Amino acid sequence: MTDTAFAIDAPLAGHIADWHRELAAIRRLSPKTCEAYGRDLDQFLAFLAGHLGGTVTLPALADLRAADIRAFLAARRRASAGSRTLARTLSGLKSFFSYLERNGILSLEALSIIRTPKIGQSLPKALTATEASATLTASADLEDRPWVAARDSAVIALCYGAGLRIAEALALTARDLDATSLRVTGKGGKVRLVPLIAPVRDAIETYLKLSPFSPGPTEPIFRGVRGGVLSPRLIQYRLEAVRGALGLPPSATPHALRHSFATHILGRGGDLRAIQELLGHASLSTTQIYTHVDTDRLLESYRKAHPRG
Repeated sequence: MTDTAFAIDAPLAGHIADWHRELAAIRRLSPKTCEAYGRDLDQFLAFLAGHLGGTVTLPALADLRAADIRAFLAARRRASAGSRTLARTLSGLKSFFSYLERNGILSLEALSIIRTPKIGQSLPKALTATEASATLTASADLEDRPWVAARDSAVIALCYGAGLRIAEALALTARDLDATSLRVTGKGGKVRLVPLIAPVRDAIETYLKLSPFSPGPTEPIFRGVRGGVLSPRLIQYRLEAVRGALGLPPSATPHALRHSFATHILGRGGDLRAIQELLGHASLSTTQIYTHVDTDRLLESYRKAHPRG
């Protein structure tokens, strides 16, 4: 929500509140994205209060120049904000000003001139199939409580065996499971079906049999030791312990297991469009960046497929 450490007028405050409601209720952005966009706008308005020397008003926003926006981004860069953060900041600001324009409140042409910073590709390194399998085994070996060991193994199995984001795995309910598939709610509330392979199904069933808790059909099945919804941080801690036990690099995270899922399927000849559906990517270009295959495998595919190979 809007920070009270700087002054904005009442009409602007009302539009900000309406924009927040639109992000959550109509555009159905994730709570974390809504929070990040709100924080970015707060930082922008706080900067403007000092930059313009007074209360931030709608007329003041309408008079902004590209130089004012660049000054804000430069200040954020000096405060150690990286290109990825600045790109998200611009996205949040454009969302707010688009809302104002759609509702006939004001139009800010200066914002369209600003280029989004280039973001370097930084992806977690995929584990080998042997490392991924060892991760599942080591996770169970590092926990004395059988039901907790089964729980953590099931979550890790979902990341590697179904390609789920950790938040998606921890949000699964009994209604999302059947004998052959998972109903996964991903980013932006988009729902997709993911095949449930036998090892992953067995891991979930083992956990459910051992768990001392019985959540309702619409409640997340993975629970903490006190019965509350399981925190992703606990799975991250478990992977940290596994890395230490197996000597894996710091890049071996829950998200790296999802990356390994996609990479291993692609490496065995999986269809890129199918992988896109399994991962829940809106754009194929995201999948192309996200899944990499080593040069030797690409050359092998080239030799097999090309007429002059």
